[in-house]
Amino acid sequence: MSDFRNPPHAYVPGQTIRHPEGLFDPLKVGIHNAMTEGEMQSSLAWRAGIRFRDDGFYWECHEVLEALWLATPDGALRNYVQAVIQLANAQLKSRMDRPKAVRRLCMIVQSLLDECEGRTMILGQNVERLRAEACALQDLHQNE
Repeated sequence: MSDFRNPPHAYVPGQTIRHPEGLFDPLKVGIHNAMTEGEMQSSLAWRAGIRFRDDGFYWECHEVLEALWLATPDGALRNYVQAVIQLANAQLKSRMDRPKAVRRLCMIVQSLLDECEGRTMILGQNVERLRAEACALQDLHQNE
């Protein structure tokens, strides 16, 4: 994944400076409505979005993957991309100390994953692993 770098800092609303407009546009080049699952998985947007989330750049993950989600037709792929985005949102809300939002977003993630038509792998990712991450995050904020 040497074709892009993490941003200089993670944007957290109210805590850090927002990135310049258009910073992530180069990562979205090539996204189109007729992409196959293989094209989506190998796209720069998907690879960057997943790495951003893995590296704690949650707002940035959402910013990049939203363009891919908008180009994805209804179905398991769209639900999965949206679930990844919503989990990144939940992780951002956790960082912002907003437990109610975390719990609500984790429930949305689980609902979206329920709609993934029984698939175990989507876009090279394990569906149940994402569910487990959402459940663990929700449990972490259960008593707050």
